[in-house]
Amino acid sequence: MPLALEGKKAIVAQVSEAAKEALSVVVADSRGVAVSAMTDLRKQARENGVQIRVVRNTLARRALSGTPWEILDETFSGPTMLAFSYEHPGAAARLFKEFAKAQKDFEVKALAYEGELIPASDIDRLATLPTYDEAIAKLMSVMKEASAGKLVRTLAALRDQKQAEAA
Repeated sequence: MPLALEGKKAIVAQVSEAAKEALSVVVADSRGVAVSAMTDLRKQARENGVQIRVVRNTLARRALSGTPWEILDETFSGPTMLAFSYEHPGAAARLFKEFAKAQKDFEVKALAYEGELIPASDIDRLATLPTYDEAIAKLMSVMKEASAGKLVRTLAALRDQKQAEAA
């Protein structure tokens, strides 16, 4: 069913607005995936701060022109699903990677992060980025190990000094 001009303008405006706030974008093709599976994917996306939009290619090109995401233009062929990550740059990539494992017909076409086009084969670059909480936990463990090591060295130096004074 053809869209009226006003409907097209509204879609372009919505996608353009979504793109302005996004940290990363993932482009996928969902042909052959069951509707119930797509419903589950959309639910998981909402829970992870990801917005999914299925958009016509010409409208997607117009919406993303002038944004850092226009580098994705070459990937717009066939049915196009856009996933915008808002809370964490790797959220959409992680979500789509897991979904593609369960759904053989689901295909990730490309990703974009900080103005760089990332091929689908390198999805792990974004999917394995630690979340904020994971990064803080890693930093704290490194700091804890460093401070514990410093304490051990200080106590050993104190012990050596006492032994030297006693001798």
